[in-house]
Amino acid sequence: MNPNIFDISGNVIVITGGVGVLGSNMAKYLLSAGAKVALIDLNQEAIDLKVNSLKTISEQVVGYVGSVLSKPDLENIKEALLHKWGRIDALINAAGGNMPGATIGEDQTIFDLEMDDFRKVSQLNLDGSVMPSLVFGKAMAHAGAGCIINISSMTATQAVTRVVGYSTSKAAIDIFTRWLATELATKFGDKVRVNAIAPGFFIGNQNRRLLTNEDGSYTARGNTIVANTPMKRFGEADELNGTIHWLLSGAASFVTGAIIPIDGGFSAFSGV
Repeated sequence: MNPNIFDISGNVIVITGGVGVLGSNMAKYLLSAGAKVALIDLNQEAIDLKVNSLKTISEQVVGYVGSVLSKPDLENIKEALLHKWGRIDALINAAGGNMPGATIGEDQTIFDLEMDDFRKVSQLNLDGSVMPSLVFGKAMAHAGAGCIINISSMTATQAVTRVVGYSTSKAAIDIFTRWLATELATKFGDKVRVNAIAPGFFIGNQNRRLLTNEDGSYTARGNTIVANTPMKRFGEADELNGTIHWLLSGAASFVTGAIIPIDGGFSAFSGV
């Protein structure tokens, strides 16, 4: 066995939504593993702050302002990266989110759904992964090697109440992952891979008020989730990094089209 099977040092990895909690946590870890990291996000000031913070770990980090929904933005970033580092080895589609109008409130029903917000959430989560995959994936396909990692969710395969917009768009991510993995492997070779991780429940800025009270105790929804998670807790952002590292590395060379749950057993538990 190759003793360096997990080595990702020197790999050029693009992370969309790189200023967000999950994206920036992944960046921090990957830099510590010797990778070169390019963050993409919408706000210049936020990117500058994050890049300066990450440079305490490694100087091999850059940030670009751009929209995951803008092909010209992404094409410009791709060309800048190829000029700077000569290659693109991986893409992590960490950009995504939810909106109140695409979520069914406790005193609402599905008939209160705001279709404009539903479309915006779908566009961000689905189109916002498809577009970067087309732009950066093309560079990988032409190079004959590369790895794309999408972010799915436990809400993609089970009807988790309230989050209808988010759930629907993440379900689409699952089939897009499988479809693109098949397309790239059959037409560009076995070294171009596409996979996804499906995080369970992690407390972040977007869902904190749904899951915890002001005093830090769990809300009714938080308690229900923990009760249906065999490990009886929420996940920590750092607990995604091992799977991300594996999928990026040669250790996963025969893995494509997979959606890996990182959920404390939530998807395995029947509730009884």
